[in-house]
Amino acid sequence: MNIAVIFAGGVGKRMNSKDRPKQFLLVHGKPIIVHTIELFEQHPEIDGIIVVCLEDWIPYMQEMQYRYRLDKIGRIVPGGATGQLSIYNGLCAAEEVYGTDDTIVLIHDGVRPLINSQTISDNIASVKANGSAITCKLATETVILVDDNNKVCQVPERAACRMAQAPQSFWLKDILALHRQAMAEGQTNMIDSCSMMRYYGRSLSVVIGPTENMKITTPDDFYTFRTLYDVRENEQLNGGV
Repeated sequence: MNIAVIFAGGVGKRMNSKDRPKQFLLVHGKPIIVHTIELFEQHPEIDGIIVVCLEDWIPYMQEMQYRYRLDKIGRIVPGGATGQLSIYNGLCAAEEVYGTDDTIVLIHDGVRPLINSQTISDNIASVKANGSAITCKLATETVILVDDNNKVCQVPERAACRMAQAPQSFWLKDILALHRQAMAEGQTNMIDSCSMMRYYGRSLSVVIGPTENMKITTPDDFYTFRTLYDVRENEQLNGGV
């Protein structure tokens, strides 16, 4: 079984939106989170979806589930105090709804609506072949590492650099076990599940995703997504020309 845990628990302070979190901002009348979920809803290899949502917005998310016929959503659960705890809530719900036997989970940001079907398929195939996987894009600029004094301490070779994105994909039983180990050790604020995997010495494979697989965090990101969405819509209207 292949499932997705879609994380939509952030409040989006950098977006500066006044009345709603960034994942619920509308593009052509449809919330960004719905654009994202539809990619998994329509994918033939995805069997179920768990949505992690701000608790106050769960009724709205349930309305969106009904309005847009997001029938693969098995449960909508509230987020936690940190991103790590929010993801854990989603993973626990996935365990309850779908079980952990041979279950692959793709953890994805609700504000990354520009992945494609091939990326989802590639993540599933990578987990089956190699275990844990993370979607990345090739580094097109030089990456530098700095020390505590903001001095450059290392310049890695660009050819060896990748920019981490999402989905991040795992056997559900493996990532749940590490989340529980981290919590037992008092770790509750790891930046993402990929970082957790590396912290505990586990290996990850890389899946190269589309360059446009951006996370909508700032107003500029929002306008870029809206423009790219319009371009895709126009391509469909023009028969892909």
